[in-house]
Amino acid sequence: MTRQASTPPGATPIAPADQPRRRRGWRFLAGLLVVIVLLVVGARLTWTWLNPFGERSVDRSQPVLLESIHDLSRFEAATGNFQVVVDLEKDAAFLPDAIKGSRTLFVGAGGVDAYVDLSSIASNALTMSPDRTEVTVRLPRAALEKPNLDNRRSYVYHQQRGILDRVQEFLSSSPQNQQELYVLAEKKIAEAAAASDLRNRADQNTKRMLEGMLKSLGFEKVSVKFADEP
Repeated sequence: MTRQASTPPGATPIAPADQPRRRRGWRFLAGLLVVIVLLVVGARLTWTWLNPFGERSVDRSQPVLLESIHDLSRFEAATGNFQVVVDLEKDAAFLPDAIKGSRTLFVGAGGVDAYVDLSSIASNALTMSPDRTEVTVRLPRAALEKPNLDNRRSYVYHQQRGILDRVQEFLSSSPQNQQELYVLAEKKIAEAAAASDLRNRADQNTKRMLEGMLKSLGFEKVSVKFADEP
């Protein structure tokens, strides 16, 4: 005797012919979702590969040309590392800063070399005793080289601009020129180096270097003086 499946009260009985149709509907929906996912992933990969709004750098620089070589006759005796914050503000005469004006804070970092020019030593700057056991050397004072800013440590860290300045920069085809900031930073670092103990340190380092070198050559007594000393 065969039993027939009973249908719960209130439920709609499912005809046997509707079951394969429903399975086909779910399979179609699942397949459609898979196709949509594949299209989205493919479109994203294609967009990333094409990168229509991306930028790339192409170095088309020419080979470096050696123009000249100069022999140096100076002793690099000391180096000072400096850092300065340049606060440059530009205002318009009759307009508020929000309309026309700018203020830029620039960190300038670099070094200054102190050197003694040995090529400027006079012919009579070195005197020896008759027995060649004592020697006296007269040197020029140390000089300071031009500041050398480090581009990796020099940067603009804050900037305020008026509306007209922003519009002008947006319409300009050339990038913002920071040469004025670098010039100001170099000037301030040069002034700080001149006011520091850098040249005196270079004088003493040069003096110790020559004393050690001349003593290694056999001189028992070495006297190193500077041109402005009695």
